[in-house]
Amino acid sequence: MNQFQVSEFQVSSWWPVSRLYLKLCNLKLETMNEGPENLGDVLAKLFTARGWGRQTERTRLETAWAETIDPSMKGETRVVAIRRGVLEIEVKNAVLVQELSQYHKRRLLTELRKRLPGTAVVDLKFRAGAW
Repeated sequence: MNQFQVSEFQVSSWWPVSRLYLKLCNLKLETMNEGPENLGDVLAKLFTARGWGRQTERTRLETAWAETIDPSMKGETRVVAIRRGVLEIEVKNAVLVQELSQYHKRRLLTELRKRLPGTAVVDLKFRAGAW
């Protein structure tokens, strides 16, 4: 029977759950001669493959935005993405885009920086859109 090494565990090739796990992680099976793979590396590959890291970061951004924005404007805006430190916010109408960018941007940016200490928010970019 073939034996494979993943992390610090030996996995028999006949065990279907381990093969499914490896397939989900997009990991190649490594023979025992190549040595074990670090468990942290295996988990990092799994999180990357499944997109879990991005989802938690997005949830964090959305929560911080919901706490920062005025409740009357909360339903009119949504977080799109953060790229190179610029948080992109989609707004339902152009009038609100102008109001947010001209009158509230500085305050919102300061509040978001307080609520997201581990994330570098350099600027806010508002754009009109419909969802």
